[in-house]
Amino acid sequence: MITDPIFYLLAIPATLLYGISKGGMGGGLGIVAVPMMALVISPGQAAAIMLPILCVMDLFAVWGFRGVYDKPNLRIILPASMLGIGVGAATYQYLSDDHIKLFVGVISLVFALNWVAQQWRGRVPKAKPVSRVAGWFYGGLAGLTSFSVHAGGPPINMYLLPQQMNKTLFVGTTVVFFTVVNYVKLVPYAWMGMLDSSNLKTSLALVILAPIGIRMGMYMHHRINETWFYWVCYVLLVAAGGKLMFDGFMGLMP
Repeated sequence: MITDPIFYLLAIPATLLYGISKGGMGGGLGIVAVPMMALVISPGQAAAIMLPILCVMDLFAVWGFRGVYDKPNLRIILPASMLGIGVGAATYQYLSDDHIKLFVGVISLVFALNWVAQQWRGRVPKAKPVSRVAGWFYGGLAGLTSFSVHAGGPPINMYLLPQQMNKTLFVGTTVVFFTVVNYVKLVPYAWMGMLDSSNLKTSLALVILAPIGIRMGMYMHHRINETWFYWVCYVLLVAAGGKLMFDGFMGLMP
């Protein structure tokens, strides 16, 4: 079990932020959790420690948003995410996390900044319908990036946000999606030896924060209006995309 107090100084707020994000904002803010913890441990170990905590968070989030999800979207993005997880597991030793971060960061940033620019110019984009092609692309990408660095939020947000669904339906759909994704990820993580006793004990020390973070996120979610909710989501997508792009770029620097 990790005993370094500096690690917990970063891990405690990182875990709370992930819970707040998962419980209220569709997971966008949670992108900072692994990078924060990776300041003192390896990114792979940080991802392994976070996964059991995310699985516990998912149970509380599913209960909080029980029965609220969009079936047509889930029928597309869930099978796609399984393919993405498979690709992530098969290429884990060969595919650089930094390349994944840079790729996802760039497309997330461009996508979100385009929406922000349209809002400032007074243009209101029309809601997009459910798309099988886009759903398979973003769902698969979310599975891949979620497996590698727990960064599935930006790709799935890029697919769901343009549909302009009710904020609670949006969050409920992402909750169901990432619950399935995270529990499926346990299998390859365990098979690859990433869920060892040291990491699991550290996860256990932090797991008490899971229901606290989810509860805080749900409290905030039900007290923000629809317009501000989407602004917050897109701003978080800008922040997440920028963070991923910066981390990927710095990681690829000689």
